[in-house]
Amino acid sequence: MEKISVTINGRELEGLRDQTILDLALENDIDIPHLCYDPRLSAVGACRLCLVEIEGQRGLQTSCTRQIEPGMVIRTDTDEIRRLRKTVLELLMSEHGARCLTCDDDGECELQRYAYEYQINPDRFADVTPVRTTRNYTQESKAIHYDPSKCIRCGRCVRMCAEVQQDHALVLSGRAMDVAVTTAFDLPLNETTCETCGNCVLACPTGALYEVAAKRRGQTRDLEKVRTTCAYCGVGCQMDLCVDREANSIVRVTSEPGVIPNDGMLCIKGHFATEFVSDSERLTTPLVRRDGNLEPASWPEAIKLVAEHFAKIKAESGPNAIAGLSSAKCTNEENHVFQKFMRAAVGTNNVDHCARL
Repeated sequence: MEKISVTINGRELEGLRDQTILDLALENDIDIPHLCYDPRLSAVGACRLCLVEIEGQRGLQTSCTRQIEPGMVIRTDTDEIRRLRKTVLELLMSEHGARCLTCDDDGECELQRYAYEYQINPDRFADVTPVRTTRNYTQESKAIHYDPSKCIRCGRCVRMCAEVQQDHALVLSGRAMDVAVTTAFDLPLNETTCETCGNCVLACPTGALYEVAAKRRGQTRDLEKVRTTCAYCGVGCQMDLCVDREANSIVRVTSEPGVIPNDGMLCIKGHFATEFVSDSERLTTPLVRRDGNLEPASWPEAIKLVAEHFAKIKAESGPNAIAGLSSAKCTNEENHVFQKFMRAAVGTNNVDHCARL
């Protein structure tokens, strides 16, 4: 694709035609505040925080929707722009209700971060926090909770559900101060096409959408993130376990846009099914049967015992008396090694896979 040159804050940069100003800026570590933007979604320019000044053009432009053009001279941080951004943030706060002290998302909320950066006056405008009188669509959900008083109506969750998940379970309903995220006809979430993937929660820039199981178990700023690979299938999705070290438990699971291969998206299992990690009945050490009883053993001891039994069966009944069943939870490489072990080491073709059918 053709490359073109533009200047942002005095730096001459090279970008691709059809690339937006915001994408090019972020690509080059130039921070332009944004709340409704997500690289995985279509740009709508709703939050008005990403306004920039383009030399020779009247007014200010939303950088998330404006594509670069050859020779553009762009300024992202003038006094006028900062003044307007501060006003926008103060208006958002008047509708949002500053509840950071009791919010689970404290420390990761994008609105909170920008409010601090621009040192807003939260009392500049009267508090007009909306309170929905209709039924909350997450009222009966055991996975997702929606707080309309924290919602800034950026539409990221709605677009994530429609554009990425192709699910169309969420909509923006109402007018003016009554606008809120809901479902068609305010149906309970579990009666819609929702797959409970939770990607709407991950897309939310505030604490308006949050995991039910993580509520009141620790604010985000107090949790330690541990990057790991989801073990539920062989895709290899990258995710962050948000861990409470004192309680030695996983509070919630998140994932960042741009990580390979899932680009910040998770399925219902990867996002919500972590209870087994701390389950009291989970086996944490190998067990071997001695005199009819299962007793703890070390891994080398258990593996040696299995190898001895395999060798004994093979010597007495031949290799075809042994069969192997592999799992879709393993990676392709692990499954390849498994079938190679069965065919080359054991000497049988009796090997199958749970996902074959």
